[in-house]
Amino acid sequence: MKKKVIAAGHICLDITPVFPGKSTASLGDILSPGKLVNVGPADVHTGGSVANTGLAMKFFGADVSLMGKIGDDPFGEIVRNILKAHGAEQGLLVSGQESTSYTVVIAVPGIDRMFLHNPGANHTFCATDIPQEELEKAALFHFGYPPLIKSMYENDGAELQKMMKRAKACGAATSLDFAAIEPGSEADGADWGRILENVIPYVDFLVPSVEELCYMLDRDRLFQWQERAKGRDITEILDIEKDVRPLADRCMELGAKILLIKCGAPGIYYRTASRQTLEKVGEKLELDVSQWADLHGFEKSYVPDRVLSGTGAGDTSIAAFLTAVLAGYSPEMSMHLAAAAGASCVAAYDALSGLKPFDELEQKIQKGWDKIC
Repeated sequence: MKKKVIAAGHICLDITPVFPGKSTASLGDILSPGKLVNVGPADVHTGGSVANTGLAMKFFGADVSLMGKIGDDPFGEIVRNILKAHGAEQGLLVSGQESTSYTVVIAVPGIDRMFLHNPGANHTFCATDIPQEELEKAALFHFGYPPLIKSMYENDGAELQKMMKRAKACGAATSLDFAAIEPGSEADGADWGRILENVIPYVDFLVPSVEELCYMLDRDRLFQWQERAKGRDITEILDIEKDVRPLADRCMELGAKILLIKCGAPGIYYRTASRQTLEKVGEKLELDVSQWADLHGFEKSYVPDRVLSGTGAGDTSIAAFLTAVLAGYSPEMSMHLAAAAGASCVAAYDALSGLKPFDELEQKIQKGWDKIC
């Protein structure tokens, strides 16, 4: 029998109008008061950790229940129908008092994307929204995007800590992913250093991006990176030992057990704790601690067949990694599959269309799939 998984947290509907025509350097050339703008068909799909990571884990063969909070409204019906097509709508939480979260993605050619976001029902997601009977069945509890869920960052993360402690008490391993924090937002005012200090001891798999983690732990360092990058992607200029490892050191000091730091196109930095610490990982996962203890390294990305979009690449990499761990793969192959999933994801516009089954990814890896230099 497969080990059961709960993928919970942020879920939304992404609506992306297609702007045909040539690129422009000014938004005012396209959008101005009183102007009718002809656009193409909208790309409408689910977004957020629940949909991206949860559905990817299901694709890779895991037994996953998706638990996100939506409203009883037309957008909620669309979300339900999309998940229903994947046989994954049963765990949705429907609120009659709140709206479904949605994001309108303004992607005008030649201009960086802009987002109009309504957090909706996500903001009130709480620990008691996870049914006790489902937690008791789960070998792994994955939660995503607390910076986009008000209840999870209020009061120094007390609700997030409560949820992780509850999952641990049921014998499940716990996994936690993050999202970017918008400067000046309400989430930006939270004490993320304190939140991590409170929550990490109850997290078995900590899987943030390097920018997210640095923003939460050392903003001055992040600003220095931005100055060095001079407008380029920050991950292009990072030195793993000087820039990334100090963040990993701090996470390990806070009690991290298995840490993956997503570093964009270059790859993923990984670090694991001692055997004694790994003994605290949720017992239902049945982790072979003798294989996993005291590891560290950098898993370089594979060269993708093409690059169309980075949407969901980090989420699907983590989905592949967690699914591999559940299935008993070695640490080395688990990391290979995480990198392979990310390289497959970027070959499509959405988070799922480019994914390949594990057997196809393994064959490509064994045949010498080139890594990014």
